[in-house]
Amino acid sequence: MKKLFGLIYKNLFLTGRLFTGLGVCALLFLLEFFFPWLGVIPELFFWVLIILLAIDLLMLLKTSKGVFARRITPERLSNSDENELSIYIENRYAFNINVSIIDEIPVQFQKRDVWFETALKPNERKQINYMLRPTRRGEYEFGWIRVFVKSALGLIERRYNFEQTEILAVYPSFLQMRKYELMAISNRLTDIGIKKIRRIGHSLEFEQVKNYVAGDDYRTINWKATARQGNLMVNSFVDEKAQHVYCIIDKSRAMKMPFEGMSLLDYAINASLVLSNVALLKEDKAGLITVAEKIGAVVPSDSKYTQLNKILEVLYKEKTDFLETNLEALYVTARRVIKQRSLIVFFTNYESLSALQRQLPFLKRIAKFHLLLVVFFENTELRALSEQPASNVEGIYIKTIAEKFAYDKKLMVKELASHGIQSILTTPQNLTINTVNRYLEIKAKQKL
Repeated sequence: MKKLFGLIYKNLFLTGRLFTGLGVCALLFLLEFFFPWLGVIPELFFWVLIILLAIDLLMLLKTSKGVFARRITPERLSNSDENELSIYIENRYAFNINVSIIDEIPVQFQKRDVWFETALKPNERKQINYMLRPTRRGEYEFGWIRVFVKSALGLIERRYNFEQTEILAVYPSFLQMRKYELMAISNRLTDIGIKKIRRIGHSLEFEQVKNYVAGDDYRTINWKATARQGNLMVNSFVDEKAQHVYCIIDKSRAMKMPFEGMSLLDYAINASLVLSNVALLKEDKAGLITVAEKIGAVVPSDSKYTQLNKILEVLYKEKTDFLETNLEALYVTARRVIKQRSLIVFFTNYESLSALQRQLPFLKRIAKFHLLLVVFFENTELRALSEQPASNVEGIYIKTIAEKFAYDKKLMVKELASHGIQSILTTPQNLTINTVNRYLEIKAKQKL
């Protein structure tokens, strides 16, 4: 009895339809004072409402397990991507019901409107899909699933609580990585903005001698093989393989700047994961180094199939520090770990020319031994300010300062180029495409 009372007290709720009926009933009793001819109509209406309420209550309480619901989630979530989740709902009542579902999603999303409504026939099953886009890596805790059930009468609502607390890890954008992977395998990278790079000459790595087909370059004809076979034969070349590609990620305070809900560090991590995957698909060796005031993770370059998982697990745990980057420690580590000439892609950010000049001596030393590519970010907010027309003196001042900072970014590119260091100045949303573009260009032009 006590358990039943607790159930009624905690999990039964009055609906708007019942309050409407009670309001009509009160109005009829009020009108009876002025219109005696209404007679027993108010009392009859009241008792009919009470009987319907009792029937509705019995219908909802006659079984303890009238509905079943559970959340269907992937093993892990992909940062900055739309991840699909589902709620499976099953009606075990013998009549039609209307259900409202609340899914208690993690607090990181700051959303309280994950509410779904649907109707179910007897023994019907449904799956409701919805999307979540995390913007931070880490652990996300999901809570309970609350299901509110109404019968066709709709006078009262019963709540079912399904405890399904679970913790999902949000990893760097592996969905984006897979998209680029499929494009690279099918040679369709141009569909997502990757440029086709015209090759100058041939790669140095010879593959085979094959029969000539229409369209082959006549300059590759192997005349000795042609004389032996009696048919035109051509030499086939492939891209050089097993070259070393290192992504170095700056974790200092400069990378904590937010853009569309994500920090610059997260954009750099997503781009590093994609670039490492593309490099492995090109049969190069991918490695990773993270740095702030101290050296963080170091993953030596390798081309094994487990290498990408190692990089993914390392990137999942990285966080932004609040001190300045120690380029001296990075140079020492690069000299110790990276033994062969390699492509080093350094993801960082400079907001002033003086910040670049402080680090330039160490960048020049690294560039003596490796092909260094510095990737830093364009401040889109400042660009938007510089493009806005000024309407007063304060607006002119703000516009001038914004244009100065934007111009400093262009000076940084020229400063790096004057010392033989390649660079990419890009917006955060175009970071991955521009980085992969430059990697493919370096491969095509045999600069490494």
